[in-house]
Amino acid sequence: MTPWAYAQPLQTARLTLRLMTRDDVDDVLDWMSDPEVARYQLYEPRSREQVIEHIDKVATSINLATDDQFVEFAIELPATEETRARVIGCIFFALKSEADSQGEIGWALTAGYQGKGYAHEAAAAVLDVAFSDVGLHRVHADLDPRNSASIALCLRLGMRHEAHFVENMMFKGEWADTGIYAILDREWHAHRG
Repeated sequence: MTPWAYAQPLQTARLTLRLMTRDDVDDVLDWMSDPEVARYQLYEPRSREQVIEHIDKVATSINLATDDQFVEFAIELPATEETRARVIGCIFFALKSEADSQGEIGWALTAGYQGKGYAHEAAAAVLDVAFSDVGLHRVHADLDPRNSASIALCLRLGMRHEAHFVENMMFKGEWADTGIYAILDREWHAHRG
């Protein structure tokens, strides 16, 4: 595994993946304050002040060298002649075990931009970095098994359903299940062709 540090935005066909800044507060608030989006996240809908605190925390997290270090990319849809550039979601990527060469990926997207392939495009770019630049062996996603959209995204990314833990965590005041989806480096390279 090679230590990796964020140096510049990642570009995809339609998106820019970059660090969040305080200029993104209104866009980030769109999904972090939305009860439907927060439903499957580990947080309750957030206030503007909580979003600012979150951005301040993730804006300086740029290294993947030791366990539990992470980068949270803003998913930015670039400006067009009709619209301004807009942050429409985020991709979370963490180094979970340096010794075992494993990472974790997660995502959230503003409701109005879901179902358009943006999360897939962003997650694929981050998986490319995980397996090619960082040199990880395995990446997994932990998710709420009721979140059918995230399950479908995992499957489109070539991830397999590895586990379903029943009532393994206290989640927003009640026992909840966790689904585990994962992919290995060789599987990702075969999937990408």
